[in-house]
Amino acid sequence: MARWTNADMSPQHDRTAIVTGTGGLGFEDALALARAGARVVVAGRNAAKGAEAVSRIQAAVPLAYVNFEALDLADLASIAAFAARIAERHGMIDMLINNAGVMVPPRRKVTADGFELQLGTNYLGHFALTAHLLPLLSESARVVSLSSVAARAGSIDFDDLNSTRAYAAMKAYSQSKLACLMFALELQRRSDAQGWGILSIASHPGIARTDLLHNGPGRRSAHGLARTLLPFLFQPADRGALPTLYAATARDAVGGAYYGPDGIAEVRGYPTLAKVPAQALDQDVAVRLWQASEELTGVCFPEGA
Repeated sequence: MARWTNADMSPQHDRTAIVTGTGGLGFEDALALARAGARVVVAGRNAAKGAEAVSRIQAAVPLAYVNFEALDLADLASIAAFAARIAERHGMIDMLINNAGVMVPPRRKVTADGFELQLGTNYLGHFALTAHLLPLLSESARVVSLSSVAARAGSIDFDDLNSTRAYAAMKAYSQSKLACLMFALELQRRSDAQGWGILSIASHPGIARTDLLHNGPGRRSAHGLARTLLPFLFQPADRGALPTLYAATARDAVGGAYYGPDGIAEVRGYPTLAKVPAQALDQDVAVRLWQASEELTGVCFPEGA
């Protein structure tokens, strides 16, 4: 795995990938996969940004097979409609990269279904999306779910999952990203137990130079100013995408593993096994979170093979 880069990626011809998110890490994932020959579906809620992402990829890879599909992860109806279109237009899926997200909006916002925006978009939306797409996943499919270094500070607050009593932006973000990590680990356990045959893997990008902070708290916030004025703290987006691409394509990537950068504190570097926070390993909490997620979304995974 030493200093793995996109140049080490095996050909991805005849494989179909769905990547959520039209910019930042999602764009880099889609571009790298298209260069490797995969059929790529870029999924996002902004059609203009989606068209721009597709155009940029086609300009860089003239023979790329890439298209945009509308998907709003903050709307369960949009997720169900997206999955139905994928079933009709694309059939089997070989890679699902649960990448899109929102980060630390200063005021509490909610999704179309009333979930706190970060929990609803980053976690519950991808939980529902994965459940809807499960019947379409091929026997060798991989599901990669993005967590964050912020998950280290996260905890699952079952008494106030949606931050209705008190909203603290970073606390809610950390919870959502811990939930993503726990989902990835639990999905692999259930795949093994139920015979689904998929590999579920978690990844995180370290601290990457994307627009997530500008789009969330805003350019004038403390987070946004750090992103603008201290660029040396952030590694390039294409480097931040490497752990996800490794998890999605590398022959020796392991189901149920967690990959991140190999540098100090995992904030930058090349893909390696990341340290899983202790709270993410609590299987009782993971089962309870899974059950709560099915109840909240109304979307259930199958109970048997």
